Amino acid sequence: MCSTTPELTLSAPYRQAQRLLAIWLERDRIQARRQAFALRTAVAALNATERHSLSRWLAWLCVAGASQGESILGRIRQLDDMLGKSTFDALSRLPVSVPFLVVRQHWKSA
Repeated sequence: MCSTTPELTLSAPYRQAQRLLAIWLERDRIQARRQAFALRTAVAALNATERHSLSRWLAWLCVAGASQGESILGRIRQLDDMLGKSTFDALSRLPVSVPFLVVRQHWKSA
């Protein structure tokens, strides 16, 4: 008997938001500022489950960036405050210990 692993199916809005976020993170600040509105619109179209998945994906990107000396959490917070907060929460729930300062900082409100 052959056991199969089901493929992960991602909705079109999730794939679009993830693709736009990946492009946005790789751009410099001026180009990213121009693309921010389209990205905010794509993130707003996601349901709660998809936003959570996107936050976990961004948390892993934060870990990868921290290993290279980069911090993307601040940029995520500037883009969308709720996405920044959920990414911050996802960082604390990752199955690895994240040895960088961002997780230990308290959330500062305005």
